[in-house]
Amino acid sequence: MTKDRVWLETKVFTVVLIGAFINAIAMNLFLIPANVYASGFTGMAQLLANIITEYTPLTLSTGILLLALNIPVIIIGWVKVGKSFTVYSFISVVLTSFFLELIPVIHLSPDILLNAVFGGVIAAVGVGITLKWGASTGGMDIIAMILSRMKDRPVGTYFFIMNAVIIITAGMLYGWEKALYTLVTLYASTRVIDAIHTRHEKLTAMIVTKKTDELRKAIHAKMVRGITTVPAKGAYTNENKEMMIIVITRYELFELERVIKEVDPHAFTNIVQTAGIFGFFRKD
Repeated sequence: MTKDRVWLETKVFTVVLIGAFINAIAMNLFLIPANVYASGFTGMAQLLANIITEYTPLTLSTGILLLALNIPVIIIGWVKVGKSFTVYSFISVVLTSFFLELIPVIHLSPDILLNAVFGGVIAAVGVGITLKWGASTGGMDIIAMILSRMKDRPVGTYFFIMNAVIIITAGMLYGWEKALYTLVTLYASTRVIDAIHTRHEKLTAMIVTKKTDELRKAIHAKMVRGITTVPAKGAYTNENKEMMIIVITRYELFELERVIKEVDPHAFTNIVQTAGIFGFFRKD
């Protein structure tokens, strides 16, 4: 492994560490004390912890349940999504669970609205920077990516279904007021994640390069995506090149950037929003 690669991996790990710490701060200082639920598997772990504590003689913390819920998902993600993404996602989950156990639950404010807004915003900062550096907070991110590839539906559809289950269950068990405040948290989180990372679930990358074959092999080694190649010619240099067109999810953007920099740092890449796609690519 080269020094540049080691330095890059160190930076990614550091960002994942910081993101997990920020996420745990949001949970233990704002959301958990107010009984307002986060999104995805974190919210599910939070809800299950409350249900188990209230309706059974057992007591399980949110951190332990978050780790337990993610273990089977991480195993599936290793096979279906990609090793690099899954490894960093698992590291993020482990660190988040660790910090949730380490940081005490403190009631900073009795105002549930303040807890919902600040908890959502702070958690979104942790999630956003984690996504930006090519990892995720695990759980629903991985499931949504797998289902999206299998069913060719937007990732957001599965996030909506998951969060709807959490909100409805919380409303039925603990009152609809808490469920409505959970919606406030989800809205605040979504807006901040969009600002930090990218608001589009599917992106199209147009890569102008002279190293088409090397870049194609490197991309296919990291992700299962179809690539269209068209001839291109530089208007200023008059050089013959090729343009590679590839549709990716927002989670794959960091990995694609890393591959391009390693193979052809002089390539010109344009990333644009993709409103929708028709057809599909299957790797035999």
